[in-house]
Amino acid sequence: MHSYIVIIFLLARIRVVSVSKLHSRIGDGFRFWLVAGKDLQVVQSGERTNAAGKPVSNKILLTMSDSEYRSLRPHLEYLGLPNHLVLHEAGGKLEFAYFPNRGLISLVVVMKDGKTAEAGIVGNEGFTGTQATVGLSRGTLQAVVQITGDGFRVEVGALRNTLESAPHLQLMLGRYAVIRGMQVAQTAACNRLHDTEQRLARWLLMTQDRVDSASLPITHDFLATMLGTDRPTVSLAAGALQRKELIQYTRGAVKIVNRKKLEDFACECYGVIRQYDGELGLKYRK
Repeated sequence: MHSYIVIIFLLARIRVVSVSKLHSRIGDGFRFWLVAGKDLQVVQSGERTNAAGKPVSNKILLTMSDSEYRSLRPHLEYLGLPNHLVLHEAGGKLEFAYFPNRGLISLVVVMKDGKTAEAGIVGNEGFTGTQATVGLSRGTLQAVVQITGDGFRVEVGALRNTLESAPHLQLMLGRYAVIRGMQVAQTAACNRLHDTEQRLARWLLMTQDRVDSASLPITHDFLATMLGTDRPTVSLAAGALQRKELIQYTRGAVKIVNRKKLEDFACECYGVIRQYDGELGLKYRK
């Protein structure tokens, strides 16, 4: 529910989106065109840097207009994103927005008893701290680095000041928040309705789309945390996928060996989420 409130605020704030740019189609699933592709300017990875000369690979930062990027550039602080680093605590104050270049960030629901379940993931197609861009000071989800990478952070106050004179950036951040809200909703349905093996297949495919590697450095313990189950259940699910020759599991890593068959085995949620991801510039890995 909190995610949808944030989305409503974002849509109210963004005045430059016309109704003619919002389309939907029902076919094999739902596909949404929130912004016409011709409106987007894309700079190649590495062509932009922050003030310290660190190259930019985050797709949002690469899609900003030159003038708006120049306004944000002095505030981009480069940092490494080591595995298991917590960027935002659930319910904690949002001090920075994070724009990853590489790696993977999980958005996690944390219950009072300590149990957790993943609500979404963020790679270099997105950013964390969406609530802060519309004036909210706290977030409901924990953001934790799941696969080591690097990226940039921007102090919340500096980002808000930049947004006041950056309508194109407002549009992109709002567009991203809407699409991520769709991902969160689909993930919630998946966690409730589909079995662990299908959910694991969906999660591995989504992760590979963002890290662009067949080998994913993750453990069963961490997978259990992300899927909202226990380690023995994840071990059984991973073993089933390995026996089907879809993945290979070694200590601390999972390798996808037959992506096509893994897609066929995954639940319908992966196909739906993949259509959303395509609107964010993620390339479908074949």
